[in-house]
Amino acid sequence: MSTPTPVRVQRTIRGMPTSDGAGVRLTRVIGGPDLPDLDPFLLLDEFGTDKAEDYLAGFPSHPHRGFETVTYMLDGRMRHKDNHGNEGLLTPGSVQWMTAGRGLVHSEMPEQESGRMRGFQLWVNLPAREKMTDPKYQEFAPERIPVVQPAAGVQVKVIAGQVGDTVGPIAQPATDPVYLDIELNPGVAWEYVLPDGHNAFAYVFEGALTVGQGDEARPVKAQEMAVLGGGEVLQLQAGAEGARLILVAGRPLREPVMRHGPFVMNTRQELMQAFVDFQEGRF
Repeated sequence: MSTPTPVRVQRTIRGMPTSDGAGVRLTRVIGGPDLPDLDPFLLLDEFGTDKAEDYLAGFPSHPHRGFETVTYMLDGRMRHKDNHGNEGLLTPGSVQWMTAGRGLVHSEMPEQESGRMRGFQLWVNLPAREKMTDPKYQEFAPERIPVVQPAAGVQVKVIAGQVGDTVGPIAQPATDPVYLDIELNPGVAWEYVLPDGHNAFAYVFEGALTVGQGDEARPVKAQEMAVLGGGEVLQLQAGAEGARLILVAGRPLREPVMRHGPFVMNTRQELMQAFVDFQEGRF
């Protein structure tokens, strides 16, 4: 048997401050000029503030077609409603994996007027064969997301994918995603084997760590994303303050992407049709 090769950091990226919705302040990590996408991932936004004026206006009704949105709340409460009659409340630690499919119009509005709002939204592409599927939700309260301690000083929330024998609750056969929230105590090291052929990234949102060992070790600081590649075994070691990160991986679709605003299709014609269908009320 060959020895598994270590994962390398291909590049690190710092997000760009931006705003979306009705003026919510965000940091855009994927979806900006430095990294337009990382197949199958189209966008990653981090939101995090104690100032109510940064999030209070929320995300009023807006459409989506052709991809999935994944909202992971760390702090704060967000209510979502859509034009198909679905409604729910995202609380701290909860996850919503929404498949927009052929289209819906929804809103995401803060259910609080003060305090901290923090979390991530990730956009995951759908393959051409599933672009026009019926919209659906996979929604999980924090108590339904397993937490494991695979080694001393390591805690992992398994949102999607597998750690040891523990499997996350979210499944999407098209991209077979991994989504882990990893917390490492100061100085602690941990290894994780990534699925073969997946594109992957690690985004550090607290503390700092190094990826790899020896001459290949690369530091990744808070609010930096490491684009990963070149191997199977991801070697993490936390710095003196410990580290918390999300590790996300997915099978690339390798299909043409035609996107504009809230619509992601495969051809220009499909994209134009999405605008027509939305304007004519077919969502």
